[in-house]
Amino acid sequence: MTETAAPITTPPQIVDSHCHLDFPNFAEELPQVVARAKEAGVMRMVTICTKLRNLPAVRTIAEAHSGVFFAAGTHPMSAADEPLVSTDELIALSQHPKFVGIGETGLDYHYTAESAEIQKTSLRNHIAAARETGLPLIIHSRAADEDMAQILTEEHRNGAYPCVMHCFSSSPELARAALDLGFYLSMSGIAAFPKSQEIRDIFAAAPLDRVLVETDAPYLAPPPFRGKRNEPAYTAHTARKGAEVFGLDYADFAAATSANFDRLFSKAAAHTESAAISLAARA
Repeated sequence: MTETAAPITTPPQIVDSHCHLDFPNFAEELPQVVARAKEAGVMRMVTICTKLRNLPAVRTIAEAHSGVFFAAGTHPMSAADEPLVSTDELIALSQHPKFVGIGETGLDYHYTAESAEIQKTSLRNHIAAARETGLPLIIHSRAADEDMAQILTEEHRNGAYPCVMHCFSSSPELARAALDLGFYLSMSGIAAFPKSQEIRDIFAAAPLDRVLVETDAPYLAPPPFRGKRNEPAYTAHTARKGAEVFGLDYADFAAATSANFDRLFSKAAAHTESAAISLAARA
């Protein structure tokens, strides 16, 4: 009697909507990191440039890997140390076919409260670029909930723009303000930490069609890798916790958050579809 080979199962596809593949942590094995992500079902990822002087390296990574896209802006913790980026500069950068988001930008008063005013100016420039290009604004917010909600709301009155609250770990009030504006919340490894029930409750109260997942790699690795270097493959571990939060099978949660990514990052979705059609035509 011959044994029947077990069927090969392919993991559900999911997206890491925010990582930093240009950071030194990945320099020695970036191709392997991207390969491990795809083995885990993370077929697409957005690598974020936080200082525009690093843009050439970030862009090169996106150009070298089919499933990698990029976004660029000035991180709020660097706003006082980097040249103030203009709206026109960001709009010009957005012409690259794999440039899919504006930022990360935002406010961080935890470490850099002394630069609050320049952070606000930088944030408004990024918002204007997101409004003009239609690309999603990628927001970092820490210890600045009141000012963040006020600026996002004020600017939205001046003209709508798409937005994701990256690595959301702020208050329920800021979550509600963002959701009321039609924005998205992104779930990082923080949501999988044992003591993060308050964050999980915020996500549980959010509409499923406004939730993304991310790693923020190399930071914030979810269990069982907490304390180690994070990488895009670990999106799957955060997403499994997200599936629990929403009472869904992992495959259903992966499909839902991937559809949300395609809706918000529509330029990445269009690029992916075009590449698939081109590949099929050559087959």
